Amino acid sequence: MKDLAKAFYKSKAWRLCRDAYFILRHGLCERCGGPGKIVHHKVWLTPQNINDPNVSLNHALLELLCQDCHNKEHHGSGTVADGLMFDEQGNLVER
Repeated sequence: MKDLAKAFYKSKAWRLCRDAYFILRHGLCERCGGPGKIVHHKVWLTPQNINDPNVSLNHALLELLCQDCHNKEHHGSGTVADGLMFDEQGNLVER
């Protein structure tokens, strides 16, 4: 899945969709209202649906999130120790 996802996230179609969605949401996290950073897929992308634009490029299935809200989505609602966060690859790093 990782190679398939890399190709998708580098595609022109995804970049255009992501940028348009970011503008549509005025750059604000849809959960906390802070600065948005990541356009998140509400439906987990799989090899079976990643090439289906009704899933992977559908604005109704996207959500603009800040880094903290995205981390909570993927790593649970538990808190991370002060001064630490998860980066976009899921690695624990210092803030």
